[in-house]
Amino acid sequence: MSDAEFQIYMLRNERNRLLAETDYWVLSDTNTASEEQLAYRQALRDITKNATSLNDVTWPTKPS
Repeated sequence: MSDAEFQIYMLRNERNRLLAETDYWVLSDTNTASEEQLAYRQALRDITKNATSLNDVTWPTKPS
């Protein structure tokens, strides 16, 4: 694995961890996510469109 591939792997790993922390917002039996929460999750999914490593990422702010 090249350094660039490792960097994107680590970025996706952290992104997935942050998404997993908020999965309960969108579970089918609760489904009470606010627009801000949904926007946060979308921003996390879109993070690899601009960032290529943990060093150049700007993480979105997690809503309460």
